[in-house]
Amino acid sequence: MLGYLTVIFCCQLLGELLATTLALPVPGPVCGMAILFTGLLVRGSIPQDLAAVSGALLGNLSLLFIPAGVGVMLHAALLGRDWLPISAALIISTVLTIAVTALLMTWLDAPRSEDDGKN
Repeated sequence: MLGYLTVIFCCQLLGELLATTLALPVPGPVCGMAILFTGLLVRGSIPQDLAAVSGALLGNLSLLFIPAGVGVMLHAALLGRDWLPISAALIISTVLTIAVTALLMTWLDAPRSEDDGKN
């Protein structure tokens, strides 16, 4: 299991390096997730131990939000001063995320044609 945890961290490191080197407007961990996803697509399946490690990480995900919560409390005055643009950004991004997810799910769930190329 330690090997798969290392794989996850190496993908994140590669994502950070890629985002920093190419000055991408995407966070490094997102690039790392894309790298891991691509590797899993190439492999064709998710190894059982990787699923166990990722499940354990997701099970303790709430602990990772503690630093973010502390940061919010630290910058409460800034949030109070700029509450309108922050609220607008949160609402717009939430609505767009829901809309894109709904459209993608509708597209992915569309009925397939009966003739799928087989003769």
